[in-house]
Amino acid sequence: MKSKFLSTLIAVLIISSLILGACTTAPTVAPTAPAAQPAQPTDVPAAQPVELQYWLWDSNQLPAYQACADAFTKQNPNITIKILQQGWGQYWDALTTGFAAGTAPDVFTNHLSKYAQFISEGLLMDIQPMVQAENINLDQYKSDPDLWVKDGKRYGLPKDWDTIAIFYNVDMLQKAGIDPKIMDTWTWDPTTGGTFQEVVAKLTLDKNGNNGLSPDFDKDNVVQYGYVAGVGDAGSGGQTEWGAFAASTGFRLTDKPWTATYNYDDPRLASTLQWWADLRNVHGFAPNANAMSGSDSRAIFKAKQAAMTTDGSWEINDLTKGVDFKVGIGMLPAGPEGVVSPINGLSDAIWSGTKHPQEALMFVKFLASPDCANIVGDYGVVFPAIQSGVDKAMAKHKADGIDVSAFTKATAITYLLPLTDHGNEVTQLVAPVLQSIFDGSAKAADVLPQLKKDIDALFK
Repeated sequence: MKSKFLSTLIAVLIISSLILGACTTAPTVAPTAPAAQPAQPTDVPAAQPVELQYWLWDSNQLPAYQACADAFTKQNPNITIKILQQGWGQYWDALTTGFAAGTAPDVFTNHLSKYAQFISEGLLMDIQPMVQAENINLDQYKSDPDLWVKDGKRYGLPKDWDTIAIFYNVDMLQKAGIDPKIMDTWTWDPTTGGTFQEVVAKLTLDKNGNNGLSPDFDKDNVVQYGYVAGVGDAGSGGQTEWGAFAASTGFRLTDKPWTATYNYDDPRLASTLQWWADLRNVHGFAPNANAMSGSDSRAIFKAKQAAMTTDGSWEINDLTKGVDFKVGIGMLPAGPEGVVSPINGLSDAIWSGTKHPQEALMFVKFLASPDCANIVGDYGVVFPAIQSGVDKAMAKHKADGIDVSAFTKATAITYLLPLTDHGNEVTQLVAPVLQSIFDGSAKAADVLPQLKKDIDALFK
């Protein structure tokens, strides 16, 4: 299904901006804190000095949110913010440990594919009373604020939004005689791979200089891959990898938020995942997906070992500025249903066991405000959830000479990442099945139907 509400809001955002000018489900843990009381409105500064712990996983966003924290403390001198940044996997592991030990951060960045598990364990504070009492304007957010609501309780406010696009090495395309404009019209399907696979093949080189279209191509001695991406985070349905390709066939992993079934038995997913596996195992056009995480894919691209990769808008700065070669950004290929991208967004959550609930509420309110959105927008690290912040991010990229229109155009047809109960158990079931497909030991069509049965059993 199309995320019509979210897509419409983002489309309005994009038009306005152009005129003027943002993975492993946390293991189950038992909450150690008593059930939290509902959040109460407060703008009263702490009488005594208070230090809040705030965690996030993206190192690229750390400077922007440190600036937000500094601005908050300037307004509230008795409240200081200590930020801890850890990489994706380590971040969720540390949260799990913190919840169990009673040492979790007061406030932390949350992900849609994670927070259902936290709700079920009573680890998040309901901030809806504060939102109502403070009359926070939910219409200001360009991503759906109600994605963070379940059973009338709100566990966060939108802070950003993101889509997926292609990052490519400009020099490699030029040497291969490929005009980047092909990305405006290229196609993909799970049977032939379309013109996308042709481009990937042409960009793949063996040690003798033969590309993937040559009859002399040696797939066992590749020195430059045409495309790189990992197996994909099982919890988010391959957000930056195979998810968009599968969705472009009309497939959706889940039909709606909080559903009790996953569509892993859909033949369109099987054919997509099989194409993905065959890209390496049969053709040799991509490295071993099982051996990589999302950061590994980026490292291979940045090391000039692959010509293209798919990634999210939150990686714009890292992949365009953190390299010594020119990088372009292009559209995802159009599948049978057109160009389709996952659309996602983050929020900031309050741990139910915080010892400073009023101060945490004040900080979360600030993080979700235009003031913080504008600060983050000036850094250009993500697209903030508030219009004025997006305008600033667009202006920053334009000033840096980076064309980010592929990400904004990708909002035309979008879908949501899975948002269900039993996220941790689903991930544990999915991960080994994906690995078996990508290492070639199993065919997707043979193992996915049973996977669906196993997942559906979790909800019975």
